[in-house]
Amino acid sequence: MRTETPQAIRLSEYRPPAFLVDEVHLTFDLQPNTTRVKARLAVSRDGDHVEPLVFNGERLKPLSVAIDGRRLTDAEHTIDAEFLTIPGVPDTFTLETEVEIDPANNKALEGLYMSGGRFCTQCEAEGFRKITFWPDRPDVLSRFTVRIEADRRYQRLLSNGNRIEGGDLPGGRHYAVWNDPFPKPCYLFALVAGELDVLEDKLVTMSGRTVDLQIYVDPGMASRAAYAMDALKRSMTWDEQAYGREYDLDLFMIVAVRDFNFGAMENKGLNIFNASLLLADPATATDLDYERIEAVVAHEYFHNWTGNRITCRDWFQLCLKEGLTVFREQGFCADMRGEAVARIKAVKALRTRQFAEDQGPLAHPIRPSSYMKIENFYTATIYEKGSEVIGMLKTLIGAEAFRKGMDLYFARWDGHATTVEAFIQCFAEASGQDLSRFFAWYEQAGTPRVSLARSYDAAAKTVTLTLTQTNPPTSDQPEKQPLPLPVTLGLMDHEGRTLAFERDGRAVDETLVLLDGETVSVTLDGVDSEPVVSALRGFSAPVVLTTDAPARERYVQLASDPDLFNRWESGQDLAAGLILGRAAGKPDEVGEERYAEALGRALQDQASDEAFKALLLTLPAETDLALLRSPVDPAAIHAAREALRLRLAVHLDDELRRLHTGLQDLGEFSPDAAGAGRRALRNAALELMAANPRHEVAEIAAGHYRAARNMTDMIGGLNALMLIGGPAYEDALADFFERFKAEPLVVDKWFALQARDPSETALGRILGLTAHPAFDAQNPNRLRALVSSFANFNPVRFHEPSGAGYRFLADQIIAVDRYNPMTAARLVDPLGGWKRLVPELGTKMRAELERIVAVEGLSRNVYELATRALD
Repeated sequence: MRTETPQAIRLSEYRPPAFLVDEVHLTFDLQPNTTRVKARLAVSRDGDHVEPLVFNGERLKPLSVAIDGRRLTDAEHTIDAEFLTIPGVPDTFTLETEVEIDPANNKALEGLYMSGGRFCTQCEAEGFRKITFWPDRPDVLSRFTVRIEADRRYQRLLSNGNRIEGGDLPGGRHYAVWNDPFPKPCYLFALVAGELDVLEDKLVTMSGRTVDLQIYVDPGMASRAAYAMDALKRSMTWDEQAYGREYDLDLFMIVAVRDFNFGAMENKGLNIFNASLLLADPATATDLDYERIEAVVAHEYFHNWTGNRITCRDWFQLCLKEGLTVFREQGFCADMRGEAVARIKAVKALRTRQFAEDQGPLAHPIRPSSYMKIENFYTATIYEKGSEVIGMLKTLIGAEAFRKGMDLYFARWDGHATTVEAFIQCFAEASGQDLSRFFAWYEQAGTPRVSLARSYDAAAKTVTLTLTQTNPPTSDQPEKQPLPLPVTLGLMDHEGRTLAFERDGRAVDETLVLLDGETVSVTLDGVDSEPVVSALRGFSAPVVLTTDAPARERYVQLASDPDLFNRWESGQDLAAGLILGRAAGKPDEVGEERYAEALGRALQDQASDEAFKALLLTLPAETDLALLRSPVDPAAIHAAREALRLRLAVHLDDELRRLHTGLQDLGEFSPDAAGAGRRALRNAALELMAANPRHEVAEIAAGHYRAARNMTDMIGGLNALMLIGGPAYEDALADFFERFKAEPLVVDKWFALQARDPSETALGRILGLTAHPAFDAQNPNRLRALVSSFANFNPVRFHEPSGAGYRFLADQIIAVDRYNPMTAARLVDPLGGWKRLVPELGTKMRAELERIVAVEGLSRNVYELATRALD
C-alpha cells in the first residue's frame, strides 16, 4: 500500500533559477551498459540568490564532482536519489562532473537509452536529469558543445547544431563534436548514435541560404522517408510564406527510432521521431499515416520558432509552445488537404479527446495551476484546446492584427523563455484591444455550453438572435465566469439559398457575434423570409451548441449550407439524435429513413469532393455519442448505432455499391488529398456495406482485401471483414500477418485492428494477443496498438458488464508502470469516466482505479492521474 503522497508543484510558487549555465561542454563515452558522461558547466549565480547550488540528477552513478578544477570531498557536497547539493559555491565558477549511466537497461525511454541497437535520447520534459547533473527546468538556456565517442559500429554520431569536428580514435573507435550556437533549455538536447541510412536533400530559404536536409532511418528504409522529406520542404516554405520564419542553421536532421514514448520531439536541429510517424510507402502505410506524417513533420519543424527560439519560462506555460504550434500545424494542413476537410478532422479529434477530458475528473485549464508530474499534462487540453483558443484570438482581432502580433512576439521574445501573459500582450498591443478578459480561457477548465434562440418578425423583416452561455463546474472549479466566445453565423432560406441581411447598416451574408457575457442578443435587419440560422460556422469557438431550430432545418443545412463544416455538422447532429433516441427506447424509424434519403442525395452531389463525402458517410463515434448522455449505457448506444448503420446500408445499397465500384484505384498510387479522398470514400462505403446482412457483402469485402494495391485499401477490406466476422475474416487476418510479420509498423496495425473488434468474443482474443510472440509491451507502439486501441476505440467490449475490460486495462497499467511510468500513465484516461456510466459499470471501473492506487511503489505519474480520476 502506498504511504507517501507526492507533493504538487504550483505555478504560484514559481521562482527564477538561482543559478544559470551559460556554456556547457559534454563528453559522452558511449557503452551500452556503462556510458560515461563528463560535463563542464560555466555556472553563474542569478541575481542576489544566496542558497546553495541544487541540481537535478536521477539514476546517475556519480564518479566525480569538481569546482574550478578542484575535486570536492564527500563533506563538501551531497548526492541523493534526486539532487546534487553543493553549499557555499562562488558567484561564478566552472562545475565539472562525471557520471555513469546504463542506456541498455533504461526501459523508461527517458534520458539516454537504446532502441534497435542504437543510442538515442528523449529529454522533454525532465529526462536530461537522467543524463547528467543539471538545473532541469526550461528557463535555464545554455549553449551546448557536445563530443561523442563510440565504437565504430555506431556509424552515425549526431547531436544538435553544426558538426565542427570528427575523426578516428584508437581501438576501433571514432568521435564527433557538435556545437549549437543558439542557447536552449536542456529538454531540447538530443543525441543519436548507431547504424543508420540517410536520405538527403537541400532547400534554398527565402534569403537565399542553402540548408542541408537529412533524414536518418533503419538500414534499407531510406526510400520510405521520401514523403517525410517532401513534407519537411513544404513546411519550411510554408512557414516562410505564412509567418516570415526562416530556418536558422545550415543543417536540419530527423532521426526515426523504434521505441519512443511520444510521437516526435523537436530538439533543436535534430528532431527525433517515432518511426510510425516518419516512414511510409504505399505497401505499408495508409493514407492516414501519410496525413499524420505530413502534420507531425510540420509540427516539429514549426517548433523551431514556437518552442525552441522562444521557449517556456516554466512547464505551466506548456500550451505556449504546444497549442500555438498545433494552430500553425493546422493552418498548414488546411492549405495542403483542404480547409473544410482539415477543419472537420481537427474538430472530430478535439471532441473525441478534449471534450471527454473536460467532462471527467481529469479536466484542467489550458494552463494548469499545479502538477505532480508534468508529463501528465501533455494532453488534448494543452494541445488541441490550446490551438482552438489561438484560433479564437485570430478571429476576434482579425488576420492582419494577428500577424502583427505574431511578428511582435517573435521580435520581442526571440532567445528567451517566456509566459502566456507575455504572448497575449503582444496581440493586445498589435490590435489595440483590451484582451484581459480573453485570458480566462487559459485559467478556466471545461467546455462552455451555448444555446441559440431566434425570433423572426415578418412585418419588420428582422430576426433577433439570443445567445446564452453556461459553464458547467469541474472538479477543481465549481464556479465559472463567462468567457468571450466568437460565434460566426449566416442565414439561409428554407430552400437552401443564402439570405443577405443588414447589421449595423451594412449588407452582409455572414457576421461575427461576440458572446462575452452570460447572454447577448443581436437583431439582423432586411431578412426577407424566416431564416435557417447557420451558427458557429467553421466551429468558431470550442463549445457545445444547442438551438431551438426544428430538425427540418438541419436537413436544409445538410443539403445546402455554404459552410462545409456546418453542412457536415448538421448530418452528425441528425444522426446523433436518431441514435440516442433509439438508445433511450424511442426509435424514430421515419426519421431514420428520411436521414438515409438525405444522405443519399448528399453522396450524389457532384460539387462535393470525395474526402468530404467520406466524412458525411461516417456516423458519430460511440465515444462521442456517450458525451451527450449521462448516465451512459455503452451497450445501448452501440446497439442503436448499429441499427442505424443497418438501415443506411440497406437503404443506400445501390449507391454504396456504385461508389465502391466506381472509385476503385486503378492508377498509380498518390498520397495527395485527391487520391486519399477517393480511397477514403470507397472504404467508407465498404464499411457501411458491412452492416448489410446479405451474404455477398462478405464476398465483396474479401475481394476488396485480395485486390488491394496499397495498404489503405488492404486495411479497409480487413476492417470490413472484421465487422462482418466469420471464416473470411480469420483467413484474411492470418494472411495479413504472414505477409507483413517482418514489418513492425504494419504488425502494429494488425494488433490495433483486432483491438477494435466489437464482436462478443473479441475480449478473449485481445487477452490472448498479449501472449502472442509478436507482442512486446516494452515497445510503446505495440502496447498502444493493442491496449490503448482497445480501451479508447472499442467501447462496447471495454465496458463489458463483467468488468473484464476494466480489469484488463488496470493489469496493463500496473505492469507497465514498473518500467515505463510515462507510457503507463497515458493508459489511465479511459478509466476516468466512471461517474458518467450507469452505476453497475461505474462501480466496477472505480474499483479498478482503487486497485491501481493501492499498488506499492506506484509511480508519481500513474498515482497523480489515478487519484485525480477517482476525484
